[in-house]
Amino acid sequence: MEIVLYYAPITCALAPYITLTEAKADFEVRPLNFRKGQHNSPEYLKLNPKHKVPLLIVNGRVLSESIAIQAWIARTFPQAKLLPADPWQELQAMSLMSWCSGGIHPFLARINSPPRVCDVPGADESVRRLATANLMELFKIADDLLAGREFFFDHFTAPDAHFFWCLRRASQFELDLSGFKNCMAHFERIKQRPSAQKLLAFEKSVQDEFAKAA
Repeated sequence: MEIVLYYAPITCALAPYITLTEAKADFEVRPLNFRKGQHNSPEYLKLNPKHKVPLLIVNGRVLSESIAIQAWIARTFPQAKLLPADPWQELQAMSLMSWCSGGIHPFLARINSPPRVCDVPGADESVRRLATANLMELFKIADDLLAGREFFFDHFTAPDAHFFWCLRRASQFELDLSGFKNCMAHFERIKQRPSAQKLLAFEKSVQDEFAKAA
């Protein structure tokens, strides 16, 4: 089976990289340089007109959107137990990933690039302030969910990888996350996993290569 993951540094494509690694899958990574607009190239748009990552290609078949990709990984490599075995808990895991993708991610994107959601002159600070306030509310919910727990379920699953990205991206904006003790403990716990360490090393190597080509 030929598995190709299209990826870009910093992005949420780190989550399927981590889960594919956890699954001990044999996969190729094709990094895209967003600064050079490779995600908007004609070649990539033929694969994914949404011009986003992650994108998974399996034996020539294309699959986009993080939750669908994570579901495929979990079903293809059941021994990795990337989703809970109980059907109701599996749906809860899907719910958590949907929340990361559709609830948390958009506010992170607004902080990163306010003009993409509001082009009113001088609005950047307001957009960031409102997005940050919403994120604080969402991270409080996550902090409560993680109280007394190492992971969202009784072992590492795909939602842990996705939420790891959410916390990491928020920390890159230098947001004060110190009040979310459970979230930060979860972040450090995932960060120490071999799969996350491999991802971080790979990301650095890609960034270094991109810097040389700049």
